[in-house]
This record gives sequence, structure tokens and C-alpha cells, in this order.
Amino acid sequence: MYDLLIQRGEVLDPGAGLHGLLDVAINRNRIVAVERGIPAEAAFRVVDARGLLVMPALIDLHTHIYHHVTYWGIDPAPVAARSGVGTWLDAGSAGAYTFAGLREFVTRQSALRLYALLNISAIGLVGITGELANLDYCDVALCERIINLNRDLIVGVKARIDRNTVAANGLEPLHRALQVAEACALPLMVHIALGPPAIEDVLALLRPGDILTHCCTGHSMRLVDDSGALLEIAQRAWDSGVIMDLGHGAGSFAFASAEAFGRAGRWPDVISSDIHQLSVHGPLFDLPTCMSKLLALGMPLEAVIRATTARPAEVLGMSGELGTLRPGALADVALFELQTGHFPLYDITMDMRVGTQLLRNALTIVNGQPLAPLLAPPPAPWIELNDDQRMLIARGHTPEQFAVQRRG
Repeated sequence: MYDLLIQRGEVLDPGAGLHGLLDVAINRNRIVAVERGIPAEAAFRVVDARGLLVMPALIDLHTHIYHHVTYWGIDPAPVAARSGVGTWLDAGSAGAYTFAGLREFVTRQSALRLYALLNISAIGLVGITGELANLDYCDVALCERIINLNRDLIVGVKARIDRNTVAANGLEPLHRALQVAEACALPLMVHIALGPPAIEDVLALLRPGDILTHCCTGHSMRLVDDSGALLEIAQRAWDSGVIMDLGHGAGSFAFASAEAFGRAGRWPDVISSDIHQLSVHGPLFDLPTCMSKLLALGMPLEAVIRATTARPAEVLGMSGELGTLRPGALADVALFELQTGHFPLYDITMDMRVGTQLLRNALTIVNGQPLAPLLAPPPAPWIELNDDQRMLIARGHTPEQFAVQRRG
């Protein structure tokens, strides 16, 4: 007998090469069979997935989930239950001084699969920005020590490199972050936005396997020139093995930059949300909404799913365990409805594209257990929704409102 059987869905798992009308059987927290025609009588519980896509639960490689402690952090549980994201990588919310709290009060109390990048700044993202303006916080030895004490959760290093964060320190925080990453044999994720530093100087320092997040930014550190062509140094970095991560966020995704990638035949390696207190209220909302924006630009569905499942699993060094429905893998599964119609989708400047396909989550399963829907909490007291966010909510463009419309 199987514990759980997902029947009659359209399985789509680019990492395992699975595609077609297949049933997925689960025992405890592992996938044990992906076959045609498994009888309902063989399972204690059956999920009817007719008309739905069945795929590995999504892996979001850039999130901020250190809630109640940092400016940016959200509670991931309500979003996970409506978005299909089973694995969350917190991108540097905690530094050496605050990581113990992330472990104790977030990861230990969650049913989700949570990992973290450690910020090179010991204070992490307690405030809006400026964590690298004081080099006393960029303590290389302390950062290494915290990583080595928490190898089960920490999978890399994070540095936000832009003019507001580094102030007069230029590239020095990046050099220190690279020193930690080298010593710990881990990847480094680098955030870009408004320069200085110059994007050329940042890209020149990155190693194969390092992650450049916000790769489709429209700010001055963008990877495309004024004519809309991909920078040659960006192409060289990409070809050398630097991983290009979308990282939508509230200020880091421009349709124009993403379209330039598409024209060059280079879609982002990884699609991540950069979900946080500002972006969760729109126009990002969640990872499936972000995925739908890439679909609207012409990125093929299979490539979009690969960039949110198999590819981030590779980056985390967890291929075969996560991001796949292959028998033996962890039983993290997401069921999606691929809606068709005309859907207005917005980047962070409220530039709009009309999509014809919209991914909406129907069920999220983590460790073989379906997640129950949860009410989203109100914004943090220091967050004020802007006029654009209020307009999107009023027009019914939130994931929750789409779900209500679908049920109706």
C-alpha cells in the first residue's frame, strides 16, 4: 500500500525526463513509483490531478524568510501553501551575529525545507541597507566559523554589492565575501542594483558556480547595454560558469532586460522570487507569478520548470534528492493549473506585458504531506503599500484573488 497516490495528472519533470499522463506514488517522505495506471486501491489516500500539471515542488533560490527580526523577512508558510514552493533558500538575511535565531525560530519550527546563505556582514539584513558600509561587520574569520558550525543549513555566502549597501567601501566587502567562500568551498551569491561599483568589476571577480542574482535588473549595474544587447563581459561570465539568477524582488526585474536575454538566446539559469516584505504584495506576489512572466516573454514551459526545479537543485548540490519526481527522491510535489487567457503582468516599474498562460498552484506537498492553506499575515508595521500595489489588489491581480475566481 502507498501512503499517497497522485493520479491522472500531466507529469512534467525536466530533470528526470518525465513527461506524460502518469501516476505518482509516495511512501512516507519518498517518491516510490511514477507509472501509468496505478490503481486507487493501492493507496490509503488518493489525489485526483486530472487537468493539472504534476511537477517537483519548486525550489526558490532567493528568498527572505527571517520574519520578525529583519526588515525584509516574511513567514514562508502561507506563501508555500499557495505557491508550490517546497524548498526555500534564505539569501543572506542572517549574518554571524543573528544566524542562531534563524536556526532556532525559523528553520526548527517550519514544515518546509529551509536553507540559508550567510551574509558576509555580521548584522545581516536587520535594516533596509548599509550592512556593508562598516567593514568592522565584515569579519572573515567569524563568518567562516559560523558556516563551519552550521554546515547542515548554510550552503553559501551572500553579499549585496551596490552603492547604497557598500557606501565608500567599494569592492572590499566583495573581496572579503569571496575569501570566505573560497575558504569554505562554497558558492557566493552577489546582489547587484545601482552602481558604483561597476558591473564589469563585479563580474570580473566571480568564479564558476558563483551566483549573480538580479540578472534582469534595469538599474545601472544591468547586464545589457543602452541598445539592449547583452554585455560581452556578461556573456563571458556566463560561459565561464557563473549562474545567472533572476531574483525578481521589488526593484530588480525589468521586462526590457529579460527580453534582451531572450533575444540573445539566454534565459536565466534560475528563476527565483526574491520574495520579501515589499515584493510579496506585488507586482512579484510569488514564484509562480514570476514564472508566468517568463512564459509571457517566450521562455518555454519546460525551461521555466527546469529553472525552478532541477537547476536550483544542482546549484544546491542536491540533484536526485530535490527538484525531481524520480523514484527515491524526497516527496516534494506541486500540482498546478496552467490557465489560458489574457493576463496583465507587470515588472517592478509597472511596465506591462499580456501573458496568455498563468501558473496557479492547486496543491503543495512537502515530505509527502499536503500543506494546508494558511491566511497571509498583514504587512509588517513599517511597510506601507504603494499606489501600484493597491491598484493591483483592487483589480484582483493577487494570487489569492485568482484562486477565489478559479473556485467561483
